[in-house]
Amino acid sequence: MAKKWYVLHTYSGYENKVKQNLEQRIESMGLENKIFKIEIPTEKVTEIKEGGKRVESEKKVLPGYVLVRMELDPDSWTVVRNTPGVTGFVGSQGNPEALTREEYNKIMGVGKVRAGVPKKATTSIEVGQTVKVVSGPFDEFDGTVAEVMPDQGKVRVMVSIFGRETPVELSFDQVAKV
Repeated sequence: MAKKWYVLHTYSGYENKVKQNLEQRIESMGLENKIFKIEIPTEKVTEIKEGGKRVESEKKVLPGYVLVRMELDPDSWTVVRNTPGVTGFVGSQGNPEALTREEYNKIMGVGKVRAGVPKKATTSIEVGQTVKVVSGPFDEFDGTVAEVMPDQGKVRVMVSIFGRETPVELSFDQVAKV
């Protein structure tokens, strides 16, 4: 039988507890030779806090889901399915369906960093909010947020230059809420 990745559905927010419970059950029932690895898909996110301070954190890619690499047979299925917090396997009509290598790579973000994909950034800055530019050539200017671009870690701010509203693209750490 082949080792394959399967997706478990769990109660949202209980992913770490399910992983811990499953690891204990595998050890106590001697199934280390059938259930090999448990993953909770996460990604690094940079959040910009007050004053432009950057804080890195991990966020779950798929809240409510856990990946398990295992050889599927009646014993391993029963142990996983009856683990507290697990609501079932992902698959059609109650039958677990294994992930393809491509699906696993996409979920786990394999190859993203090498491909030059930037980390996602989040901020509490919203469109229409007044902000102060804290660094760069527009230092000390005030403006209104016209667009937030979290994938690029930037905001477009309308700044008054020579009496005219001008759009300026700035990184999250170059602005602060007023």
